[in-house]
Amino acid sequence: MQGLLLLSVLLGAALGNEDFVGHQVLRISAANEAQVQQVKELEDLEHLQLDFWRGPTQPGSPIDVRVPFPSIQAVKIFLESLGIRYEIMIEDVQVLLDEEKQQMFASQARAQSTDTFNYATYHTLEEIYDFIDLLVAENPQLVSKIQIGDTYEGRPIYVLKFSTGGNNRPAIWIDTGIHSREWVTQASGVWFAKKITEDYGQDPVFTSILDNMDVFLEIVTNPDGFAFTHSKNRMWRKTRSSTPGSLCVGVDPNRNWDAGFGLSGASSNPCSDTYHGKFANSEVEVKSIVDFVQAHGNIKAFISIHSYSQLLLYPYGYKREAAPDQPELDQLAKSAVTALASLYGTKFKYGSIITTIYQASGGTVDWTYSQGIKYSYTFELRDTGRYGFLLPASQIIPTAEETWLALLTIMEHALNHPY
Repeated sequence: MQGLLLLSVLLGAALGNEDFVGHQVLRISAANEAQVQQVKELEDLEHLQLDFWRGPTQPGSPIDVRVPFPSIQAVKIFLESLGIRYEIMIEDVQVLLDEEKQQMFASQARAQSTDTFNYATYHTLEEIYDFIDLLVAENPQLVSKIQIGDTYEGRPIYVLKFSTGGNNRPAIWIDTGIHSREWVTQASGVWFAKKITEDYGQDPVFTSILDNMDVFLEIVTNPDGFAFTHSKNRMWRKTRSSTPGSLCVGVDPNRNWDAGFGLSGASSNPCSDTYHGKFANSEVEVKSIVDFVQAHGNIKAFISIHSYSQLLLYPYGYKREAAPDQPELDQLAKSAVTALASLYGTKFKYGSIITTIYQASGGTVDWTYSQGIKYSYTFELRDTGRYGFLLPASQIIPTAEETWLALLTIMEHALNHPY
C-alpha cells in the first residue's frame, strides 16, 4: 500500500498536479452581520489565495474555506483577533487527494460492458465517454448520444437521450458536473444513466415516465474543467476559456446564464471563482445547452446537479421575489427530499436559492424557469462539509441511489401535471 501511495505521489509530481500539502479547510461561524462582513473582507484579500467552498452569506450559515499552507497562520490570527469562531474540517487536503488518487489507481480497469463498469470509483473524462459509448451500443433501442457542441478547448459535449419513440415528446433534462470539481455529481450521472436502462420495463413508475417523456442527461457539463481537475488542479471549478486582458482563466458556468446576469451574486473579477464572464452565454458549454433547450421547446423539468451541502433549490437566485409557482415548487421539493431521506436518512433542506443559500445571479435554473420550464431545480448533493468536494468514492453509490428517489419524485410529478 505504501508503494502504491508513493507511486501516486510520483505520478502527481510527474504530471504536474497542483500540490495541496498542508492546506486546511476551516469552517468559520459568523455570529452576526459584522462578522459576516469581516469574513467578506478576507475574501477580497487575493494574496491569501483563499478558496471559499461555501462563502459568507448570513449569520449562522457555515462558511467553509480552503486555506493554503502559507496563509493559515494569518487567517487564524485574523479570526481569533476578531473573536470569530472556526474549526478545522480537513486537516490536510493533500492527504484526502492522495487517498482519492490511490483509490482510483487501485480500481483502474477498462470495462468491457456497463455491467462490469465500476460505479463505486471516480473516473476520468475518457473513461466516462467510453462508458457512454458502451451504454449506447448495448441499448440502441433506448439510448442515443447527441453532440450539442464543442468546448472552448475543442472537446465534444455529449448528451444522452433516453427515448421510447415519438417526436419531440415532453422531456426532462438532467445535468451533472457543471462545476468540474464536484466529482460526486458526474459519478452520480454515470450511475443514473445505467439505472435508466435497468429500470425501464422493470420499475412501473419509471416505465410510465419513459413511455410518455424523453430524458436528456448531460453527465459531464464542463468537460474542459473536468479534464483539468484530473490533469492539474483537483479544485478547479470554472470553464477553461481565456479572458482578454487577464491572465486568469475560466468563467463560472453557473453565473453565465441570461437571468439577472451580472447582478449581485456573481463577480466581475476574472480571477474569481464566481466570475460571470464578459456577457451572458459567453461560454460555449452554456450556450450549447441554451440553444438545445430553445430548439427543443418542450422541456418540462430541468434539474441541474451540484455538490455539496444537501439542498434542493428552486428559483429565484438573483432576486427576492417569490417565483409564481413557488407553492407547487416548494411542496414538490418537500416530497422529493422526503423520498431521498427514506433510503439512508440523509437530510436535505429545501427552498428558493436566495433564501436557502445566497444571492446568485446568472444561474442555470433561473434562466430555465424564465423560459417557461416550471419544474426547474438545483440539487446540492452530499455532504455537509466533512469532506466537501472530496467525498470518498465509497459514498458515490449511496449518494446516487438516494438522489434517484428524489429525481423520480420530480419526474413523476412532471408526468402527472402536464402544462
